[in-house]
Parts: sequence; C-alpha cells; structure tokens
Amino acid sequence: MTRKIGVLALFQLFVLSCAVVAQTAPAANDWKGVEQALGRSGQLQGDGAYKFGLPRGDMKVTVDGVQVKPTLALGSWVAFSSPGPDAMLMGDLVLAEDEVSPVMLALQENGLQMTALHNHVLHETPRVMYMHIAGHGDAVKLADGVKKVIALTKTPAPAQPPNAPPALEMDTAAIDQILGHKGKVNGGVYQVGVPRAEKITDAGMPVPTSMGLATALNFQPTGGGKAAITGDFVLIASEVNPVIKALRQNGIQVTALHSHMLQEEPRLFFMHFWANDAAAKLAKGLRAALDNANSAK
Repeated sequence: MTRKIGVLALFQLFVLSCAVVAQTAPAANDWKGVEQALGRSGQLQGDGAYKFGLPRGDMKVTVDGVQVKPTLALGSWVAFSSPGPDAMLMGDLVLAEDEVSPVMLALQENGLQMTALHNHVLHETPRVMYMHIAGHGDAVKLADGVKKVIALTKTPAPAQPPNAPPALEMDTAAIDQILGHKGKVNGGVYQVGVPRAEKITDAGMPVPTSMGLATALNFQPTGGGKAAITGDFVLIASEVNPVIKALRQNGIQVTALHSHMLQEEPRLFFMHFWANDAAAKLAKGLRAALDNANSAK
C-alpha cells in the first residue's frame, strides 16, 4: 500500500510540473514577450519566423542620382525562428559610418554576434554600411539586446503605413510574368523574393527562408517605365560566376560579393547589384541570372 501511495504521489508531482511548464513556456505563436522586449511590432512569416522591419527613414541617400527609398536598400531588419528559449536570431543593420563601432561593441556586450560588415551598393552619398548579426538563446533576451543596439543608431520609431499607398508607375504584372515569381509593393518599392530550392542550416539549425535566405529583387520606379533595381542573389560557389556573367550581359552592375553568415551549410555567397533602366528589360536580365541558380520554382 505504501509503495502504491508513493507511485501515485510521484505521478501527481509529474503532472503538476508539466502543468507549470506549460503555463510558463511561451506558446509556439506567442510573440508578445519578444515584441515588448524589442519595443516594436513584428510580422509572422509564412515559414514560421517572426520578422521586424527597421527602415532607415532618417537616411537621405542617393545612388547615381536616384534618391533611395528605405525599402529599396535601407531596410534594417531582425527575425526570430521561435519565441522560446532556444531561438535563432538573424538580421541586417543599415548603419551610418559613425554608428558602426558603437553598434559592434553593443552587440558583444549583449550576447549577439556580428557575422559580416560591408557595402551593398556603390557611389552612394552619404556612405552606408551593412552589418549582419546573429544570436542563439532566449528570444526575449535576444530582443532586449537588439533594442539596446538599435538605440545607438538614429533608426526612427515605428510609423503607421499610409491607408492607401499610391500605385506604382510600373507594370508589376509584366515583372511577375518575366521573373516567374509574384512580388509585393512595400513603401513605394516592388519587392520579389525567390527562395532557394534546398534547405539551409546554420550551426546545425534549419534556417527559415524569410531570415535572409531568399534572393531579393527590388524595383523602385524612376519614371518613364524605368526602375532602379538592387537586392542580392543567394548563391552557392559554383553559381557565382555564371550569375555575374548573366547580370553583366544584361547591363546590371555587380556591386558586392560576400558572406552574410558564419556556419551555414551549404556555404552561401550574397551578390548585390544595381541598375537603372527599363523595368521589363532589367527583369529579363534578373531572370537570366535566376536561371543560373538553384531557385525554387
């Protein structure tokens, strides 16, 4: 009888502990704690990641006479794989030159990693640097660290988007047809994301595509059916030079080639580009480059 009572007591204790864990652990879709820690609202992505856009609307940057919209090439962001204690964080911070050193130090002080620092475009005024970051651990603590880092920059507070954004002076349906992928309008820019076909891991953890692993093709109308384009192709080593050739043959300048992560498998290279010409013509050039990469269909 005593043994039965002991087993029953252990079972009740186990059930109680499970209930406590269930109450204290965040639900798979409970991002309130992360949002509160970061002080901003994010958006759930189709692959389960949670992404925060941090556009640098404070920056007035021109490239070859084109004033760059934040959503074309000045969009800082961070994304989390889960809201729990074993989360992965990745992001890209758009920085003025004098923000680089303070941000780098703050990342180290808050348990975050810098994984790359480089340019994305050429001939921009003023100079802009891009710092890629990563982290692993409790999502709320990571978000709190990001908030402290962002506070060292002039990144504006969140702003409400306009209720009815103006239509783009560009044939986006033709761009979709040429590229074979449908895009979306964001802040006066037409954005097309093209995932890779294979799965990517970082430090052994699967990385959702929305955490910086989709080839980004951005179109900003510049008048008369033209568009300034920039973004980056996500490539493996054997694809790099065929894509360079395809871009250059179609009048698209390659502006940077580098890594964004440290422990990804397979090894990835990110190729940035720029051009300002007829939107349909540039879309055909981008499609020629996409055909040289293992892009999802």
